[in-house]
Amino acid sequence: MAESFGSDAERYDRTRPRYPDAMVDRIVTGSPGLDVLDVGCGTGIDARQFQAAGCRVLGVEPDARMADFARRSGIEVEVATFEAWDPAGRDFDAVVAGQAWHWVDAVAGAAKAARVLRPGGRLAAFWNVFELPPDVVDAFVAVYRRVMPGSPFGFQAMSALDGYRALFTKAADGIREVGGFGDLEEWRFDWEWSYTRDEWLDQMPTHGALTWLPPDKSAEVLEGVGAAVDAMGGSFTMRYATVAVTATRTGAA
Repeated sequence: MAESFGSDAERYDRTRPRYPDAMVDRIVTGSPGLDVLDVGCGTGIDARQFQAAGCRVLGVEPDARMADFARRSGIEVEVATFEAWDPAGRDFDAVVAGQAWHWVDAVAGAAKAARVLRPGGRLAAFWNVFELPPDVVDAFVAVYRRVMPGSPFGFQAMSALDGYRALFTKAADGIREVGGFGDLEEWRFDWEWSYTRDEWLDQMPTHGALTWLPPDKSAEVLEGVGAAVDAMGGSFTMRYATVAVTATRTGAA
């Protein structure tokens, strides 16, 4: 599934949410310099935000289609999984991963990050976690149950912070196991975004649940969700929490 998102890289880049500027600024100001390695950079969504903050960004991305899109937007990208990627003696002031660290082996990834970070450099893995309003959840779950009975995907897609807790814990445990980092921190940034019916339907195919569905089933899900949003007046407001699991490089790993 990690390499399925590139099937429509343009849609992914257009519809996936950005990250809070406050988080980007905190990572940049808390790092010893401006050289950033973006793990699983995808189409370059967060890489462009770090560039806008004055950073020099190198992306590592396993999907060549996503990497090509990121390059067209001005990001330097090397195609590889992070575990297999060769740093070739290069080091960085920050290693970041937006919506991607759960595709990386938590221990091997933390070890590679420790290897390429300069003293005082920061590792920051972060996720946008959305929380649908309760009435929206009920409507969407009914669609998933009808179209994909027994499938867990619809419920995973609609989980909030509790559903992501295992990802945060796994990332933190990997960092602790490797060593070479200071105290772990968890940052949280809350924000909201309003979606029209068409905006929500546009981004839905970028999620793993739909990238693996047969086209007829995917169309049925989209039709049902669209009807549900229409019944709510054609739009709704999403609450987001952006959570970063982060630590600073100290001694040898």
